[in-house]
Amino acid sequence: MLIQYFQEALEHAHYEIIDDEEPYYGEIPELTGVWATGKTLEQCRRSLASVLEDWLLFSIAKGLPIPQISGIVINQPELLAA
Repeated sequence: MLIQYFQEALEHAHYEIIDDEEPYYGEIPELTGVWATGKTLEQCRRSLASVLEDWLLFSIAKGLPIPQISGIVINQPELLAA
């Protein structure tokens, strides 16, 4: 379930070029605070995946709500019981 959520969240990512030292910017709009930059698009994508992983692990550890993405719901009590 987590891998499916992770992959689907990355499918929702939006990328753009900004005026910055690291001109590639990516974010997952449904997940507040999940964004990254990079000198190349691929670097930005890798950084965004890392940020998403950290965000998911932190949210689960703290019991924070995780928004549904494409019908995928993360039920934290089930994760913690496993």
